[in-house]
Amino acid sequence: MHLTDIWFLLIAVLWTGYLVLEGFDFGVGMLLQAVAKDPVDRQVTLRTIGPVWDGNEVWLLVAGGATFAAFPFWYASLFSGFYLALLVILVALIVRGIALEYRNKLHDPQKHAAWHRRWDLAIVISSAVPALLWGVALANIVRGVPLDAEHNFTGNFFTLLNPYALLGGLTTLALFALHGAIFIALKTHGPVRDRARALVLPLAGLAVPLAAAFLLWTQTYDGSWITWVLAVLAAGSLITGVAASRMGRDGLGFLGTAATIVFASATLFVTLYPNVLPSTTDPAFSLTTTNASSTHYTLTIMTWVAVVFTPIVLLYQSYTYWVFRRRLTRDDIPQRGTPARPAPAETA
Repeated sequence: MHLTDIWFLLIAVLWTGYLVLEGFDFGVGMLLQAVAKDPVDRQVTLRTIGPVWDGNEVWLLVAGGATFAAFPFWYASLFSGFYLALLVILVALIVRGIALEYRNKLHDPQKHAAWHRRWDLAIVISSAVPALLWGVALANIVRGVPLDAEHNFTGNFFTLLNPYALLGGLTTLALFALHGAIFIALKTHGPVRDRARALVLPLAGLAVPLAAAFLLWTQTYDGSWITWVLAVLAAGSLITGVAASRMGRDGLGFLGTAATIVFASATLFVTLYPNVLPSTTDPAFSLTTTNASSTHYTLTIMTWVAVVFTPIVLLYQSYTYWVFRRRLTRDDIPQRGTPARPAPAETA
């Protein structure tokens, strides 16, 4: 295996990790007003992702940085061609981060409720927008975009809004919402958990047919026996996760939806390889792992850096999830002027 292949695999792993971790973040944000009916419930819901959401976004930074360093021509064509869509995603992520931090900064009782309503709505919208557009972007990468002989994007924003890409966006939107609902059920007790569990079946009714249609359509581009196996594993994981959640096995349900995202992402990247950005103008203009990569020397240095630092990052992020593993209840939210209830020692 060449270094270009290794780095294509590593970038696929980084994007998959981002989709799994940020996927339930987006789901929690989108479902905030559906599972939380009063300010205390909303605090419980947001605290499920409070310690981890910003750490999950680091996967996006690393994935983008690795793409820039390992495959600069892929990065250049991708970010120039998808400029407007990626700008919308970036704005949504900025608004989402501000909303999560600012919603608790006002302590004026007369303005408190209106302040919370505005920021909560911002969280819902800014979670749904990237959940939709990341699916659109990934679908376009697999399907291909119009590139000329110099690998310049010759389409426009509406070129990206083709039926296959829109189906991909709706798939990630529904799948992340389902992933988030099961995560809320895993991380809470009480009415928030009950409402989240009640949403699992309706969301599955959307996610399952959308995901099946999207993966079947993907097979028409460059399907192989490997991608068929991965697609079947994704479908099986999704059905297993939903069934486990309905039986009250929230941990197994969450693993099921996480595995679904992993297998679905693997299906897309295996379908894409050895291309990194196919050209619909002429296959000869496509960017591949060979013609889009950095020099061998650059990839060698990057590989040693990844070998040293990747395990460290995985260890401290795993430790973060372990420390904040306990389920949350309404009793964990302090009333004004009173301290929070001490956290018990038991695990989730």
